Amino acid sequence: MIDIRDTDIETASQEHPEVAAPRPEYRQAHFEPKPGEDLPSTPRQVFDALPHMPGLRTEIIDGRLIVSPVGTPEHARHAVRLMCALLPILNEREWEAFPGNVDVCLDGTRDPVEPDLVIAPLDCPRWGDRELLSSGLILVAEVVSVGSAVHDREIKPVMYARGGVPCYLIIDPLVDPRQVTLMSEPGQGRYHRSVSVTMGEKLEIPEPIGFALDTGIFL
Repeated sequence: MIDIRDTDIETASQEHPEVAAPRPEYRQAHFEPKPGEDLPSTPRQVFDALPHMPGLRTEIIDGRLIVSPVGTPEHARHAVRLMCALLPILNEREWEAFPGNVDVCLDGTRDPVEPDLVIAPLDCPRWGDRELLSSGLILVAEVVSVGSAVHDREIKPVMYARGGVPCYLIIDPLVDPRQVTLMSEPGQGRYHRSVSVTMGEKLEIPEPIGFALDTGIFL
């Protein structure tokens, strides 16, 4: 048995911070290693040992294993509307879209994340069976919620840039006025280009997509 405190695991309440004031209680998880194998001792090893958990999102962010509930219907709606807007390009170029249901392995750290939307080519390389490699992606998008704001705005731009993701789109309905930000040109651990527009305005998504996104779809 391994105490999850040893692996630096956090739980996050994305949508209802008012009920998340008490610090989450630590729980113990039982892992049964195969003969000759050691118990998991790092966040990545614990992630690999976890079973599929419907209704929960599990990621390693900034060296911590984060377990959080999936977003509200409004949260998911933004990702689906973005996917629908990009459908003509997806069909034309035979790319795939995954709205919040695929894990991405970040090149270099091998940390897993689960973006709200992933655009990838059909032949995107994988890490194992379940994770797409970040350097093979076209675009990732995150919809900011109360519990994910710091991760989406500050931490994940660095993670995705280091992982070689060409375009990172942030849909942020929490700021006033509501904004959509596109980060591109990754290199040296950061994105060198960032453009923000108020929701309702046009946002140019550069190559390899090359598309003028009407952000009014998020209103």
